Amino acid sequence: MPQPIIDVIIPAYNEEESIGKVVTDIPKDLVRDILVCNNASTDNTKNVATEAGAIVLDQPMKGYGNACLKGIEYLKNKPLEEQPEIVIFIDGDYSDHPEEMPNLVQPILEGHDMVIGSRALGDMESGAMMPQQIFGNWLATTLIRFFYNYDFTDLGPFRSIKWKKLVEIDMQDRDFGWTVEMQVKAAKYKLKCTEVPVTYRRRIGVSKVSGTIRGTILAGHKILWTIFKLL
Repeated sequence: MPQPIIDVIIPAYNEEESIGKVVTDIPKDLVRDILVCNNASTDNTKNVATEAGAIVLDQPMKGYGNACLKGIEYLKNKPLEEQPEIVIFIDGDYSDHPEEMPNLVQPILEGHDMVIGSRALGDMESGAMMPQQIFGNWLATTLIRFFYNYDFTDLGPFRSIKWKKLVEIDMQDRDFGWTVEMQVKAAKYKLKCTEVPVTYRRRIGVSKVSGTIRGTILAGHKILWTIFKLL
C-alpha cells in the first residue's frame, strides 16, 4: 500500500517555548507538511516554528477553532491532487507526544475515519490535567454517549481524521468548542471512530483555557452548548 499523504495542523498561541519541540519530534517519514497556525501570538512562536521546519500560517483572529480553520483553508486551496488523505491535529504546548503519531494513523489505514488520542486510556502524568478538565471531559463524553450513542472517553486535541471526512463534516466552531464539535459531528455523520491511548505530560507554560477561571468557565459553557446545539 502506498504511503498516504498526511499533513499536521498545530494551533499555536504564544508557544515559543514549546512549539519547536513539537515540530522537531513529529516523525518526518510519516508526514508531508507541518502547518503551525500562529494564532495572534505576541511572542516568538512564528520564528521558532519556522526555524524548526514548519509552514507557518498567520491567523490574527484569536480562537482555537479559528487557528484550526486556517490550516483547513490552506489545504482546501491546494489542487485536489495535492490535498492530503489524512490530517492530524496536535496542540503546540508539548503536552502530547508527537512521536506517537503512527499509533493514530494505523487505525485509519485499517478502515476507520477518525481516531482520538485518549488521555483517559493512556498514561497521564500527575498534574497534566486540572480537576475541572477531567470532570469536563467525563461530563461531555457521557452526554455524547447518552444523546448520540457514540462512545468516547476523551475530548483530547491529539487526533487524526480522513481529509475527505473532515471536509464533509464542515467544521465551524471558532474557539473552545472545536474538539467536541468534531466528535459530535462524527457521531451525527456516522463516521467510524476509535480511540487509542496516548501519553500525556504537563504542558510547557500556562494553559490559556484551564489555567484561568474565566477560560475554564467559557470553555465548559461552550462545550455543553455545542453538544446540545447540534442535537
